[in-house]
Amino acid sequence: MEPSDKHPNLEKDLTRVFGFSRRAVIESNKCAPFPAGCGGDATEFRDELSRKEYSISGLCQKCQDTVFGE
Repeated sequence: MEPSDKHPNLEKDLTRVFGFSRRAVIESNKCAPFPAGCGGDATEFRDELSRKEYSISGLCQKCQDTVFGE
């Protein structure tokens, strides 16, 4: 999947703070690694809004449900 666009400096800051590349995780169709997410596959989403959220946060459907509620 294609990650949402973010300013390059923000991408660098996110990588530094969280310890992983948000872009690389999303491009590999994986969920963000623990503790941000579960690190599992991120290929099935409930709807288009959940798919869009994945392109922003890198959280799979299960982790989105945990963070935001179903």
